[in-house]
Amino acid sequence: MPVFDYKCDKCGTRYDVYHKVKEVAEDVVCPACGSKSHKKLMSVPAAPASAHDGEYSDTSCESGTCGCSGGACNMN
Repeated sequence: MPVFDYKCDKCGTRYDVYHKVKEVAEDVVCPACGSKSHKKLMSVPAAPASAHDGEYSDTSCESGTCGCSGGACNMN
């Protein structure tokens, strides 16, 4: 389920809500004060996590060309 960020209009608390894409406004309640008055915040999508903690698994890294598909890396 997607995570949406909200800010309470009453107390200013910021909180996350996990729900389906179609928001049901009555279901979003501030965890601090119980208010249903809020604003949905714009959030930046998270970068995908690497299976190797940021290391390239491509064998071309040994030759110093990590991540250079298409041959455009040396065109500076």
